[in-house]
Amino acid sequence: MGLQFQQHHVTEAQNTLFHERLHSQLSSVDQELLRPCYDQPVVSFGAELEMYLIDRHFMPAALNESVLSKARVNGLQDELNQYNIEYNLEPVVASEAPFSQLAAQLRHATRAIDQAASLYDGHAVAIGILPTLSAQHLTQDFLTNRPRYKALSNALKALNNGPFNIDIHGLDTIKIRCEEVTLEGANTSFQFHHRVPVSRFTQCYNAAQLTSPLVLALAGNSPFFMGKRLWQETRIALFKQSIDYRDHFSGRWRPPSRVNFGNGWLRQGIAECLTESVALYPPILPVTAERMNNTDNQFGELLLHHGTVWSWNRAILQPGENGHVRIEYRSLPAGPTIDDKLANAALQVGLVESLSYDCESYLQRLPFRNAEYNFYRCAQYGLNARVIWPGKHQTTLSEHRVTDVITDLLPVADDGLALAGVSREERDRYMNIIEHRLAARQTGASWQLDTFNRLTASVAPHHVLPELCRRYYQLSQDGQPVACWE
Repeated sequence: MGLQFQQHHVTEAQNTLFHERLHSQLSSVDQELLRPCYDQPVVSFGAELEMYLIDRHFMPAALNESVLSKARVNGLQDELNQYNIEYNLEPVVASEAPFSQLAAQLRHATRAIDQAASLYDGHAVAIGILPTLSAQHLTQDFLTNRPRYKALSNALKALNNGPFNIDIHGLDTIKIRCEEVTLEGANTSFQFHHRVPVSRFTQCYNAAQLTSPLVLALAGNSPFFMGKRLWQETRIALFKQSIDYRDHFSGRWRPPSRVNFGNGWLRQGIAECLTESVALYPPILPVTAERMNNTDNQFGELLLHHGTVWSWNRAILQPGENGHVRIEYRSLPAGPTIDDKLANAALQVGLVESLSYDCESYLQRLPFRNAEYNFYRCAQYGLNARVIWPGKHQTTLSEHRVTDVITDLLPVADDGLALAGVSREERDRYMNIIEHRLAARQTGASWQLDTFNRLTASVAPHHVLPELCRRYYQLSQDGQPVACWE
C-alpha cells in the first residue's frame, strides 16, 4: 500500500487493461525466477513497524501528517488511519549482527517519531491494538487523506454492499457493525521480512506456516478492542473481519477470505502463491503502471494485486537484476519493546531456517487444516493454547500444550539461526528473552490483562484504560523485555 497515485476512480478501460496485464505478468514469473540472483545463498532480514500516535490522555491522535513533516527519518510513511504511522527498516544480512543493526534502526526511528509527536503534546507507542480506541476513532474522519486509501475504502465497501460485521468472543464479547475500513487500521504489527533462495522457498514457506502459530502464542499483545477483553491477539480476528466482504448469511458457498492463513501446503514455489492470488481474489485496486509512481516494474500490476491479498505469511517477489524472494511474517504484533519484537522475529526465522530442511516429514503427519486450527487457537489463547503437533512415531493426531512444544523447539531455533549465520552472542541474547518469557508466562497481552484487573480494583472505571496505556508506554520506553514488567 505504499504506492502513490492521484486518481481513485477506475474506468472500464483501465479495469480491462489491468486484468490483461495481470495474466500476462503472471505467465512471465517462471522465466523471471530463472535469473541467478534469485538463488543466491545470502539470507537477509528487513521489517516494517506500525505504531499508534496518541495524545496526552493516551487516546488516538490524528497526527500522522504532522509527525511526517517533523520527524527526520528515512523510511517513514503514513498509514490507513491518521493515528497510525509506519517505519520501514533498511535490510540487513544475517551474518552481520542483524538484530543489533535492526535494534539500532528501531531505537533511532522510534525516538524521533516520539519526539515529533511530543511537539503536538502526544506520543508514539508500539502496541497491537490501543486499549483506549473507541467507536469515534473508526469513522471516515480518521481516514488518511490519500487517493490510495480512498480507492481501497471505496472498493471494499462496494464489494461488501453494507457494513462490516465484527463478532469476536473472548473473556468479553463484541458485536458491532462498521461502515468504514478504518477498522483495519486499528491493527498495528511488526512485519518481518526473511529473504531466502528461490530453490528453498517452498520448504521455508511451509515451515513458516507450520511454526508461526507457536510464535504467535508467545507474541500476543492485543487483548483489548473497544474496551472489551477478547483474544490474546485480537488483531487476528479483527483484521480478518474488518474487510470481510463475503456473504455470511445467505447459506451459499463462500470464496476464501482475503485475510487468510492459506489454502493448503505449498507445492510449486512462489509462483503458486501469485497464481492463487489472481485466481481466487478479484482486483480491488486495478491501478495500471501509468498511474503509479513507479512505472519501471515489469510486474507492477501483479504485485499490486498480490499485495491486496493479506496472507498472514505473505510470499513476496522482488523482481529485477538484483531480484529475490522473501517471506513476510505479518502475524507478529507491534510491541511491547524493541527487544521483544526482535526476539519474536529471531524465534520465527530460526525455526524456519532449521525445520525447512525436514519440513516434508512434518507435513505428512499434520494436515494443513490442523495447522490453521493451531494458528487461530494460539491467537485466541496465547500461552494457554493447546496445539495439534506431529510426533515422529504418532499413530494419531494429539494435542499438546503450546509451551511444551515451544520449549522443545528452542534448540532447533538456535540451530536455525546459526545456519543463517547469526552469531552466538546474538542468538544467546534473543533466545534468552524467549526463554525468560516462557518461564514467566508473561506476554504483552497477559501483562495488559493482569494490569487491567489490578487497576479495576483501585481506579475509577473511566481512568482504567488510559492508566493502563500510560504504564505500558512508560515501561516500553524503559526498554526492559515484557517478561520483566510488573
